[in-house]
Amino acid sequence: MLTPLGRGALTDAAGNPATRSQAAPLPPGSGIVGDTSVVASRQPGVPVRRISVDSGHVEPDRWPWNVPAVAHLARHGLDLDPGVTVIVGPNGAGKSTLVEAVAAAWGRRMSAFRDDWLSQSVAAPSTEDSPLYRALRLDMTTGGPCGGLFLRAERLHAQAAQFSARGRWRDRVGDVPLLELSHGEGFLAVLQAMTGETGLYVLDEPESALSFESSLALLQIMSDMRAAGSQIVLATHSPVLAALPGARIQQVDADGISDVDFDDADLVRTWRAFLDAPQRYLRHLD
Repeated sequence: MLTPLGRGALTDAAGNPATRSQAAPLPPGSGIVGDTSVVASRQPGVPVRRISVDSGHVEPDRWPWNVPAVAHLARHGLDLDPGVTVIVGPNGAGKSTLVEAVAAAWGRRMSAFRDDWLSQSVAAPSTEDSPLYRALRLDMTTGGPCGGLFLRAERLHAQAAQFSARGRWRDRVGDVPLLELSHGEGFLAVLQAMTGETGLYVLDEPESALSFESSLALLQIMSDMRAAGSQIVLATHSPVLAALPGARIQQVDADGISDVDFDDADLVRTWRAFLDAPQRYLRHLD
């Protein structure tokens, strides 16, 4: 007999944690990651409404707390869009630091399911990531969808190699040979396969793997995910991806974090200026 041990955790008759394969079918409305048919059929919900910081962890003179975007987060918190939040800004402004921390903090909350590759790929920050995630507080929707995935384009093949033998990966992606695909093809294949599983999807600069045409394909996939009830947090340098209709754009810079309209984002204005007159930027190369 299997009995509950906290939210989603199960034990056998001896009190030992049970694997998901040992567990009885999850009840309707459980919202557990493994219960994908139930999660996919739920009404759209917001996994994370707001991010705030436990002030006891803040060390203002040390990295990453001295990054303006992180300092702003520590002081004011950050509201996330229920659909798609796009974080834009220059290199070094803290985009990846923020999204990595959100992904890892989400994964820690899903710790009862870390044997599942979807949560494992979110829950395990790399050695190059900041400790910010330990200080984050996530205002989550009780009973909301709790699936999702954290993807960095440059790590996709490593993730594929790590998790391709797991049952739920094959259930989602099927026989698609991810390690034989380009980074861009593999990235789109994974996200397309995950569209039906609602939850939090954190994407860190996916454009590094994508052509213009593939970026348009990703826009459609993100739109489909949002329509299915998922929430997306995206860090990007791509004006194409930032153009997703209805997305909330948050610009990070030396002043912190601010909401901006698409046309007013520095990312968009500088790309337009370059494409309108590239020689203004290239004349020093002559």
